[in-house]
Amino acid sequence: MNFLSSAKKRYSVRNYNSKRVEQEKLNLILEAGRVAPTAANYQPQRILVIQSEEGLAKIAKATNIFHAPLALIVCGDKEKTWVRSYDSKNVVDIDASIVTDHMLHEATELGLGSLWVCRFYPEILRKEFNIPENYEIVNILVIGYTDEEPQSPDRHSVSRKPLTETVFYETF
Repeated sequence: MNFLSSAKKRYSVRNYNSKRVEQEKLNLILEAGRVAPTAANYQPQRILVIQSEEGLAKIAKATNIFHAPLALIVCGDKEKTWVRSYDSKNVVDIDASIVTDHMLHEATELGLGSLWVCRFYPEILRKEFNIPENYEIVNILVIGYTDEEPQSPDRHSVSRKPLTETVFYETF
């Protein structure tokens, strides 16, 4: 499958069954994140894999993960990332987001559903999982199998704005 077809196939899953994600698939997902580009190749991403019942219950204190059997808490080490010299923009959130995007697309390729979660209580996660203060918790990538009917890859012609509304040439 080419990338655009895969990207159109992917949708946010909020209904997971109890089937565990196989270790081989998890390894491929993590490898996709490992090879993702980061600013100046600093690779500040730090990924916490949660798949035990105890760990998933801890996440449930901070957010809803829709009974998914696997969650990746994607963090970035703010002290190990590139910072733009002109305005001191620390790009740890951007790097972690690129890593997340690579992993969710690999999950789609492997026949898994995923959900990118940004609505969570960071301090609860920090406490429950002993996340260091210099790690920014950027998102949680929820992954698993679903019994729901997949959304149509053609839905984007209706649900997305046309390029004429979002792309500009040479000036705004």
